[in-house]
Amino acid sequence: MSVSKPIPTNVITGFLGVGKTTAILHLLKHKPEAERWAVLVNEFGKVGIDGSVFAGHESGQQGVFIREVPGGCMCCAAGLPMQVALNMLIARAKPDRLLIEPTGLGHPKEVLEVLRSEHYREVLDLRATVTLVDARKIHDQRYVNHATFNQQLNVADVIVASKADQYQPSDFPALLNYLGTAQKKSVFQASWGGLEPVWLDVSAEDHRLSGPNPDLNLATSFVKQANIPAEGYLGSGNKDEGFYSQGWVFSAEWVFDANRLSALLTGADAERIKGVFRTNQGVIAYDKADNVLSETELDNSLDSRLECISAGKHALEYLEEAVTACVVSR
Repeated sequence: MSVSKPIPTNVITGFLGVGKTTAILHLLKHKPEAERWAVLVNEFGKVGIDGSVFAGHESGQQGVFIREVPGGCMCCAAGLPMQVALNMLIARAKPDRLLIEPTGLGHPKEVLEVLRSEHYREVLDLRATVTLVDARKIHDQRYVNHATFNQQLNVADVIVASKADQYQPSDFPALLNYLGTAQKKSVFQASWGGLEPVWLDVSAEDHRLSGPNPDLNLATSFVKQANIPAEGYLGSGNKDEGFYSQGWVFSAEWVFDANRLSALLTGADAERIKGVFRTNQGVIAYDKADNVLSETELDNSLDSRLECISAGKHALEYLEEAVTACVVSR
């Protein structure tokens, strides 16, 4: 692979529900008008939701290009899924800037190793790795004791305290105290996903792996347009890093009741919920984090799909029947 000059590239990482997708959408809206930007996005589950959300913002005329790698950590199997998707994205987009969003449960060090490999040495100009952190979570042992959470902090050149509009006065100082002065990293606050483009060009360090890669299995991903069976939907699950995910893709002909969906997802017991549905009120993207459900209208979607992540498997088992009960037209 050859390019006229190395592409400025940023990895944007952070734990589940921290607001990575919102932050990237903000960056895309504020990019230089004449530049072409590309986004490679990875999701923990096999059903890609972020790709559907980003698709509403993809426009070759506006210089925005998206490619998705669903189905677990994109760097598994020696980085092959990531390399294939990345090569195709670069060839199609010919970008001036590349943003890479690993899953919130992925391993950013391994992603960085792939990007620093011989294959990309003359292709990519690796800039700051940006890690988003919700300062309110540093007292939650499920986060601070999680290996992936700590790896995300360790690889960061820039740490962004996201969702700062929801903080109490003590939250950001507590995060700074938790990080410690020895970190010597740039730390900023961001409200409403407002990452500043200038943060992308903070000097990047070479965060090399100190040990062998974990032995992870690559899950078989759903194709972007799934082949829906006669019953009208298909589902698939995944388990890694102590979390379970369950996802479904529903027929494009199905129309869901928006109010019933909203009530169901609001009450669902899950760490993280993302979905895009064709409803009787239009196409709606649902996003639940920290027990708060947000809804965003989209222009269109090829189908309806839902992904839920939970620390317990049983919490997800009832959702299939409950969601299909929200269908008002087939």
